[in-house]
Amino acid sequence: MKDMFNKPVLLFICMLLTAAAFAQPLPAPAQLAWQRAELGVVFHYDLHVFDGKKYGQGNNRISPVPDYNIFHPSRLNTDQWVKAAKDAGARFAILTVTHETGFALYQSDVNPYSLKAVKWRNGKGDIVADFIASCRKFGIEPGLYIGIRWNSFMGVHDFKVQGNDNKFRSERQAYYNRMCEGMVKELCTRYGPLFEIWFDGGASDPADGAPDVLSVVEAHQPHTLFYWNGQRSDARWGGSETGTVGYPCWSTFPYPSMLTARYPAIAENNFALAKHGDSTGRYWVPAMADAPLRGYNGRHEWFWEPGDEGSVYPLQHLVQMYEQSVGRNSTLILGVTPDTSGLVPEADAARLKEMGDAIQQRFARPLAATSGNRRELVLTLKGGAAVNQVMIGEDIAKGERILAFVVEVKSAGRWKQVYSGTAVGNKHIASFPAVSTPAVRLRITQSRGLPAVTTFNVYFNEENRPS
Repeated sequence: MKDMFNKPVLLFICMLLTAAAFAQPLPAPAQLAWQRAELGVVFHYDLHVFDGKKYGQGNNRISPVPDYNIFHPSRLNTDQWVKAAKDAGARFAILTVTHETGFALYQSDVNPYSLKAVKWRNGKGDIVADFIASCRKFGIEPGLYIGIRWNSFMGVHDFKVQGNDNKFRSERQAYYNRMCEGMVKELCTRYGPLFEIWFDGGASDPADGAPDVLSVVEAHQPHTLFYWNGQRSDARWGGSETGTVGYPCWSTFPYPSMLTARYPAIAENNFALAKHGDSTGRYWVPAMADAPLRGYNGRHEWFWEPGDEGSVYPLQHLVQMYEQSVGRNSTLILGVTPDTSGLVPEADAARLKEMGDAIQQRFARPLAATSGNRRELVLTLKGGAAVNQVMIGEDIAKGERILAFVVEVKSAGRWKQVYSGTAVGNKHIASFPAVSTPAVRLRITQSRGLPAVTTFNVYFNEENRPS
């Protein structure tokens, strides 16, 4: 038996097995576009913005709003919303079409609890249409957030119509499922191409009795990023609503879906797997980092509330959030909420612009930059310069090839290590104590195949904190 294969054949077989062991998934075009977009905004708007009360999630999920005609923004202007997103540097924007009340911000033929039912704009308003037109006007990719997990108006909790388990409840469940599928079809067919479709808390799985939304999306929006249900997750939640992810943060994942009921390991150790991914994962499921803009001073407000202006994150916090999300290979989505007038408050819009300007100031003009398909890249700084940050990116269309790297600076004619890391992905921002040097070197110490480095930039930024 041992003579069946000679040494060259055995060596070839071993090489094939090794290659198979390191074979990685690649991003689909929608995933690639989403990761390269890096920063987006989600606009939350619903009936309880107008009730004059602090938002209470538990109550809002079970108690219908007594009078839906409280929805009456006097100056609604989606151009103002989207411009605020663009000023922040966002490349895509998402509108919450339905949330926990079940109220839909468009002219639905299948959901009577929609803008058709209110007196505002004589029942003819369509905020989805306005929003998408504004996105196209400002060159922002449009997406939609569809909440079907809860519906306080129809008594739906965690996808299930509440009540005794009898024919009456089962008939209403079937109606609710058909209505949700119909809404998704309306939204997928009326407004043109969508960049992302986000289901609040996922969309469960038709095998578990939930609406069958994936088939609708695949039929009518095959090029969108689908986030997510029990069958498929094109992206994953990054494990918190702080706008940050852990490091390392790999784009690969061991499971095709984020459904923790099916894959309970995802939730273990405070969602460590969601925060970090898995370098040997079989599926390309990149991370999303999300946070509300009004999340400071102990607050966490996705929806506008009166007297809450002090909860807008300070600029420095937002810059740090960017570095610990986009700079850790995840896509950052900031939650912004218009007020009762229908406008993003001035303080919120101003802070978004400050954030966009600050990120541009920090990263648009590196001291030196290069790229290349090799394991070692060197940046020369004529006359020497102080440095304390580098930005590294790889061509993720070819997978995540870089597994470990070091950053070194030249000091007294020798290379001195100032940073080491593992995951790079679309973008990694590495910070270290400032040092003056004539040259900075990136050295890939472990990789799957030849690295494809698209970005190696070096910076010096004040108020920088080592990561």
